[in-house]
Amino acid sequence: MRGDDQQLQSGMFSYVALEERIPADHPLRGVKKLVDVVLAGMSKEFDGLYSEVGRPSIAPERLLRALLLQVFYSVRSERLLMEQLDYNLLFRWFVGLEIDEEVWNHAVFSKNRDRLLNQDLAQKFFAQVKEQAAGLMSDEHFTVDGTLIEAWAGQKSFRRKDDEKDPPQSGGDFHGESRRNDTHASRTDPEARLYKKSAGQEAKLSYLGHTLVENRNGLIAAAMTTQADGRAERDAALLMLHELTRGRSGRITTGADKAYDTRDFVSTVRELGVTPHVARRQNGAIDERTSRHPGYSVSLSKRWLVEKPFGWLKQIGPLRKVKLRGLAKVDWLFVFSCAAFNLIRIPKLRAQNE
Repeated sequence: MRGDDQQLQSGMFSYVALEERIPADHPLRGVKKLVDVVLAGMSKEFDGLYSEVGRPSIAPERLLRALLLQVFYSVRSERLLMEQLDYNLLFRWFVGLEIDEEVWNHAVFSKNRDRLLNQDLAQKFFAQVKEQAAGLMSDEHFTVDGTLIEAWAGQKSFRRKDDEKDPPQSGGDFHGESRRNDTHASRTDPEARLYKKSAGQEAKLSYLGHTLVENRNGLIAAAMTTQADGRAERDAALLMLHELTRGRSGRITTGADKAYDTRDFVSTVRELGVTPHVARRQNGAIDERTSRHPGYSVSLSKRWLVEKPFGWLKQIGPLRKVKLRGLAKVDWLFVFSCAAFNLIRIPKLRAQNE
C-alpha cells in the first residue's frame, strides 16, 4: 500500500526526548561520555579564565564540544557549524543544547573561541584526554615524525621584506626570481615559511606539525607545531622526548625516518635516556651497535603507525590547509585536533579489550 505524503501542519509539541532520538550504539555516545569526563576535570581551569561578574558567555564545555564536532564531521567553517547546530538533532545532543534552544551567532561563537582557546589550554585538554587512555598506551616504545601543514596564504603574498609598499603590479610574474625566507615574507601570514619536505616537490607557505605516537595502538602521546625549516622536525622531537622522559628512570625507544639520522640528534636523545631506532642512511649516526638488536627492526616495522594520525588529521580533520593565521593559532588547532583523534580511538580500543 502506498504511503501518505500529505503536507500536514506540524505539531506544536514533541513528546520524544532528544536522548531517545540518538541510537544506543551510535559511535558518538562513547565519545560524549569520554568528553564529559575530560571537561569535568578542567572545570577549575575554566573558572580561572572567566570573571565572576558580567554577561555570561558561551559555556566553555559547549564551545569545546561544538569544535570537536567540527573536526569529527569535517565542517568547513564555523558559520556552517552554527547552521548544522540549528537543525541537526545529533549535534544538539552532543553539544548539550535543548531541542528548542537558540543557537549562537557564528561571529559570537568565533569571538568566544578566540578568547578561550590558546596553546596552553589546548595542551591541557590534550593531557586530560591522554589520561583517559591509561592502559591503552605503551610507556616505553614510541615513533616520532612531522607533517607539512599548508598555511592560509598564497604564493603571491610572499614578497620582499624591504618593500614597504605593494609593487604596482600586485600579483605579477615571479618566475625566475630568487625567493628565500630570509629575504621574503608573506604579507598574509608573516609567520608561515616557504618550505618543501623532499626534493622534486613544490615549495609552499607552510608550518610543520609534529607528533609522538606510542607503538601499541597508535595513540598520540605528544603534539606540537613549529615554523617550517630543515631542523624543525629534529628540534621538535627533542622537545617532546625531553618532556616525556622527565621524571623517568628507565630507557625508552623512539623510531623515526632517515631525516632524523644525524649525529647531533642521535647523541642528544641518548643523553635523554632514549634509544634512537632511526632508519639508517649512508654515513649516518646509527651503526650496528643499535641496528643489530631485534627491537630495532620491530620499531621500524611500527613506523607506519605515525602516518595514521596524519592521514586522519588531513582527510577528516582541518589540517590539509588551515584556515587560521599565525603559529599560535595553528598550534592550538593542531594539538586540539590530535586530542580529537585520540577521543575517536579510545572508545573503540576500550570496546576491543572488553
